[in-house]
Amino acid sequence: MARLTAAITGVGGYLPPDILTNADLEKMVDTNDEWITSRTGIQERHILKEEGKATSDLGVEAVKDLLKKSNTSKDDIDLIICATVTADRVFPDTANNISYKVGCSKAFGFDVNAACSGFLYSLNIGAKFIESGTYQKVIVVGADMMTSIVDYQDRTTCILFGDGAGAVLLEPSEEGFGIKNAVLKADGSGLPFLHMKAGGSLRPPSIETIQNREHYAYQEGKHVFKRAVNGMVESTKEVLKQANLSTEDISWVVPHQANKRIIDSVAHMLDFPMERVMVNIHKYGNTTAATIPLCLNDYENQLKKGDKLIITAFGGGFTWGSTLVEWAYDPL
Repeated sequence: MARLTAAITGVGGYLPPDILTNADLEKMVDTNDEWITSRTGIQERHILKEEGKATSDLGVEAVKDLLKKSNTSKDDIDLIICATVTADRVFPDTANNISYKVGCSKAFGFDVNAACSGFLYSLNIGAKFIESGTYQKVIVVGADMMTSIVDYQDRTTCILFGDGAGAVLLEPSEEGFGIKNAVLKADGSGLPFLHMKAGGSLRPPSIETIQNREHYAYQEGKHVFKRAVNGMVESTKEVLKQANLSTEDISWVVPHQANKRIIDSVAHMLDFPMERVMVNIHKYGNTTAATIPLCLNDYENQLKKGDKLIITAFGGGFTWGSTLVEWAYDPL
């Protein structure tokens, strides 16, 4: 019997309807469109403004889109993994909320928090459930409502982030398509450079933490930039070496959409032409765990069965890695 691999057999995505442009940000903080665009590549980002809505609601819409496009019944889903740093609550898991709201009565779920590498980590976790023969249909969701933890008084971070969700369906393949191999890394010494100061057990919410504005994402951009480029480049080289492939064998690179300069630098250092690099940061900003599945959703019609993809990401903490994926289906 052929070895099972976990193939991506469908993708879906969702962006909330309200848009925050660079012109809008000019009215909120001391910045301008030229400065934002030249340094980040971002022109606009979608934001979830509807009262009473949260990350799970973004994930629900992405999963519904996935199920519809892939002609999959919600009753057939075995497991939902949600990558997020903006969970609806400390508990229960956002994945469970998504499963309940979609009506996936058969599925259980759990969250993965690895910042911007969350979808990459979750994709590989989901693949193991398929490869082992434990489950037949696993959904991996990347969803974040970053506007809930963005300080709109901090011009260095508020320009970067948007809200959104993307999802993929994993199913068994006996043809060898899907997740091939991966290099996943973490380094806790990166914590001071990209984190949220309060809200956890170390510094629970208090009047002091709120007054000090400690419940927002914080980063030191220059250090993160350097580590992100090096981490994504080195992990990609390692994945290619493991698979005995060169950059010429790769059809597409799917990088986390944190900053256009980071994407450009990674592509340059790996000698990948930009026409083979997925980019949508100009439309959505950094949606954290959602950026990679949203790229796959946007570029789905350009992907062909047998295409080899490198998925690579870098996130706070630090977390990073790369995965080789062989695409399992032709454009619909």
